[in-house]
Amino acid sequence: MSNTLHDLNREHGKPGQIEFKPGPGGLTVAEIATPQATATVALLGGHVMSYQPHGQAPVLWMSRQSWFELGRPIRGGIPVCWPWFGSHRTDPSKPGHGFARRCLWEVVDTGVQPDGAVTLRLGLSDSAVTLAEWPHAFRLEIAVTVGSVLDVALYMRNTGTVAFTCTAALHNYFTVGDIAQAAVHGLDGCTYMDTVGEWRKCVQAGPVRFSAETDGVYLDTTAETVIEDASLGRHIRVGKRGSRSTVVWNPWIAKAKRMPDFGDDEYQTMVCVEAAITDANAVTLQPGGEHVLGTVISRAAGK
Repeated sequence: MSNTLHDLNREHGKPGQIEFKPGPGGLTVAEIATPQATATVALLGGHVMSYQPHGQAPVLWMSRQSWFELGRPIRGGIPVCWPWFGSHRTDPSKPGHGFARRCLWEVVDTGVQPDGAVTLRLGLSDSAVTLAEWPHAFRLEIAVTVGSVLDVALYMRNTGTVAFTCTAALHNYFTVGDIAQAAVHGLDGCTYMDTVGEWRKCVQAGPVRFSAETDGVYLDTTAETVIEDASLGRHIRVGKRGSRSTVVWNPWIAKAKRMPDFGDDEYQTMVCVEAAITDANAVTLQPGGEHVLGTVISRAAGK
């Protein structure tokens, strides 16, 4: 690993701004420091693990029981779900949320913006491993820009000769002080599918609040959302692009206990607000076609 890290730092590192080093489980991570914030990105999954503006509590949440192993997804941060979101449509035996989050990505380039913000770009292409799960040629790149805001953009391109249809998500996990005192604003009046138990179509009334397992797929919405975190005294703004579905999730008590990579009580300090492409708005890419799915995360002004 030392040679690999040496090469990465020689080719892409920037002293005091971006350094590649061993992370949890020995996984290679990029540690990013800017005048505004710090962040950690794992090459496994192209996975943003942390984002913390200076003087603030961490914005992204990570499970204390996450796996950090090649071929297994990381629990928390911003998993990249692609080329399917949730269960596979025709083969439920395939792992949920696709393979992108379980693959090792390559470093494409790094850069520094005039204000000191740092951009890291990672890439993933089809391989024998991916073709065994999904028979299409593709190129993914993820651009992570760390500054006064966290900007994450997933570029998906069809490099093959036949069209394909995909779903996806930037599966953002956010830290909250107490889920019982948290709320998600910006979805009032939206139609959503309540996927807990039997799927039901509902209409959101007011902010989303939490007192039980919550898994709502909000349809036909491009709206920005705001997480009100009364316990930590802050509001987190979650913008998005290239997405017409927003997913809000908290596993609550019973489901948290069933997940081996999730602590029994950790549901109390997290909420997922995801920029998603679901079956209702799936993207079809013709040969050479591209789509960009993005999210921008920041603290709401004055809050």
